Amino acid sequence: MHWADVIANTLIERGGKHLISTGITPSGSIHVGSLRESITANAVYKALKDKGADVDFIYLVDSYDPLRKRYPFLPECFEKEVGKPICYIPCPDGCHASYAEHYITPFLNAIGELGIKPRIIWTHKLYEEGKFTEIVDLVLRERTKVASILGEVTGRKMPENFWPFSAECPQCGMFSDKITGYDFPYVHFKCHCGYEGDADIRKGEGKMPWRVEWPAKWKLFGVTCEPFGKDHAAAGGSYDSGVRLCREIYGVEPPYPVPYEFIQFKGKGQMHKSTGNVVTGTDALLITPAPVLAFSVLRYNPERHIDYDPGMGILDIVDEFDKVEALYFNGGADDKEKDLLRAYEIAQPSAVRSRLPLQVPYRHLVSVAQISDSFDGVVKVLQRSMSIPEISGEDMEVLEQRLGCVRHWLNAFAPEEVLYTVSQERPDVEITEEERAYISVLRERLTETEWTGDKIHDAIYNTAKERGMQPKVCFLALYRLFIARRSGPRLGFFLSTLDRDFVLKRLSEA
Repeated sequence: MHWADVIANTLIERGGKHLISTGITPSGSIHVGSLRESITANAVYKALKDKGADVDFIYLVDSYDPLRKRYPFLPECFEKEVGKPICYIPCPDGCHASYAEHYITPFLNAIGELGIKPRIIWTHKLYEEGKFTEIVDLVLRERTKVASILGEVTGRKMPENFWPFSAECPQCGMFSDKITGYDFPYVHFKCHCGYEGDADIRKGEGKMPWRVEWPAKWKLFGVTCEPFGKDHAAAGGSYDSGVRLCREIYGVEPPYPVPYEFIQFKGKGQMHKSTGNVVTGTDALLITPAPVLAFSVLRYNPERHIDYDPGMGILDIVDEFDKVEALYFNGGADDKEKDLLRAYEIAQPSAVRSRLPLQVPYRHLVSVAQISDSFDGVVKVLQRSMSIPEISGEDMEVLEQRLGCVRHWLNAFAPEEVLYTVSQERPDVEITEEERAYISVLRERLTETEWTGDKIHDAIYNTAKERGMQPKVCFLALYRLFIARRSGPRLGFFLSTLDRDFVLKRLSEA
């Protein structure tokens, strides 16, 4: 049984309505690893829906968190914004209403493409609208007990004058945790800038620290399940303290935990060529079709780490997806592969197709994308090289999306060894007499060969064997002749994408 269904069954056994929650602090560009949390939460949500459970799904944008430091990607002028809530800091590029909105918007768009559509809730608005008022009042009144719990869980000695609240200073705009007293609804504080005054907890003039605020959200919304990174699940981590605060302060049960391992970057292609930045969630969706990306996460249990290689690894991910997709529609899966079929179902942004979609091998599409600049040209090449008589409207959409992903991958992440240009004129490369004789025989054979990748490959290979030559030598000669390189794409498929007359003319020139 797929892990999402196992979790769904456990939650259903507990009874009642369920609420899946996840979220993030948008302090900068959100990398691809953060997609795992959203994909995991959505999988549990979909599994519950499939079983007829009463379930909702929310995404909390921690927009009231302060900017911790001036990150390298920010201009020097942002030094003065450090310590202020990111919801009130200006957008770095002037294209959004705030810093928080600037960095969360592309990520929310990305998960939307994955079919993940939770209710979006902004934390700063919860404070402004007074939704946290009763909880803040409670933790301030029980601050001694809160401090004791945090100290016992973390093993750290808590400050004698600990207050589970930071006031937002109206003078400098930064948070201050130098609290001098509390008299509902006002928190009295002194700021490092010299300001001294009161913060009204009913109006969002301050916030709780993370370890206190996280379980406060569980209580406020009635969260029953939440995925989170393994760092929060460590002994003495924020989930442990959240459990204690829920039961001993807030009077509720903590949500069912789904801790997950991180996505680890692998290979040479982990940086975006143009920016030098680690791959973002948006990048991942630009180079990988949405259901493929979701599948690459869902096929593994959350507690298992995932190696993500945006270079050649992308081709392997798509190959694996296509294999499982074919099994889903054609049958033949063994018991070990049934969980993969379920992962394929959950990975679909919308409903599963009624029939097997057109499958164009990604590696083949990588070649075709470098031969024709237009979508129509690519379609013609594919129809010729793969003997596809008709392509349906639905398949055209899938093909166009895949081609767009391939082009972005070629421009931004593809290793140099897969990039090439078809030489329109015969390259000035040396061809031996033995190779010339081989090419002459191959040319004659290709005049009558069916123009498909497999048939052309067989012709190249068999001609070499018949002449007592190593096929590798012949392949190298043909690569030099067409792309002026010693290696390249799968040769049979590559030549099938080219016009037969063009290929025969080049062979004649050799």
